[in-house]
Amino acid sequence: MNDDSMSSPEYYIGIMSGTSLDGIDLAIIECDQNQLSTFHTQFSLFPDDLQRALAELTLAESWDPDHYYRIETELTQTYANAVQTALASSQLTAADITAIGCHGQTVRHRAYATPAYTVQMINGSLLSELTQSTVITDFRRRDMAAGGQGAPLAPAFHYAALSEIHPHAAVLNLGGIANLTIWNQDQLTGFDTGPANGLMDAWMQSRFGKPRDDGGDQARQGQVSQELLEQLSKHPYLQLSAPKSTGREEFNLNWLESQLEDHQNVSDQDVLTTLAEFTATTIAQSLKEKTPSHLYVCGGGVRNLYVLERLQQLVPKTIIAPTSEVGIDPDFMEAIAFAWIARQTIHLQPGNQPSVTGARGPRILGAIYPR
Repeated sequence: MNDDSMSSPEYYIGIMSGTSLDGIDLAIIECDQNQLSTFHTQFSLFPDDLQRALAELTLAESWDPDHYYRIETELTQTYANAVQTALASSQLTAADITAIGCHGQTVRHRAYATPAYTVQMINGSLLSELTQSTVITDFRRRDMAAGGQGAPLAPAFHYAALSEIHPHAAVLNLGGIANLTIWNQDQLTGFDTGPANGLMDAWMQSRFGKPRDDGGDQARQGQVSQELLEQLSKHPYLQLSAPKSTGREEFNLNWLESQLEDHQNVSDQDVLTTLAEFTATTIAQSLKEKTPSHLYVCGGGVRNLYVLERLQQLVPKTIIAPTSEVGIDPDFMEAIAFAWIARQTIHLQPGNQPSVTGARGPRILGAIYPR
């Protein structure tokens, strides 16, 4: 990506903790006159207690303010610890960082409520104080204020980074939720297709006592229940047209359990295999009308080889490969994207894509907490 507006290198930190709730992805990008490059990456696990608290908050019917802000403070301190570790590892100081773009932890995303709203848990003031850095947070609400979904936002970066390489391609992020970015020259769309790792991970934890299905090896051993797959595919979200976005509020273990009430003869093993098929088929359906030449995959689900094999069988005319094939670490695509959006904000450039989110126009995103 070319950028001639800067006379000396700048460093931005991007922090992302997604719907999978596994931990913190952090990326430091270096921006100079000719390119944006990844300078450092780091993953930090959430402490167990914090992970449980965040998972409970995403599904809670209501929040106690004292509890909410205690968890927000703990989360912010965890982000700050990750920044300090990254600076030490990369031999940079806070003074070297132009800004930190911290997405925060989504604990509500209600794009279809009246009024529509989204909540990313983060105390920007505290993070700025703890890191002695300029911090940018609250990226999604400006897009929503302009009539957009507030999500997904990463497609703006996907398009900026890769559209010159491929005039007709797509990026698939397999996090807790799957989202697609698809472009054909200057026509760009992007949306959440439905669940990815979220349901499979929850089922593995509930029934097999493991955090995830490494490599998709467990799912590979079962059979797809076509009746259950048809039941899952009736979820109202899947019938909506883009722009659209969703989250753990819609696709979670409680919802899955309710769908299984009429399918109690399906074994735990076959439920997992069916969930993998559910992920693959919802993505394939979303690609059917556009058929990109290449599909570059990022996110934790890039390691689920079974899902990727099924997807390749369902979209045989598209070349599927990890984003590492185009020089972007698949584990840190989202963190890099929010570092880039922070850079856009600092330089008073839009960070959204209206054709993706449905906003009335391009908007500069985020609230800035100066160092």
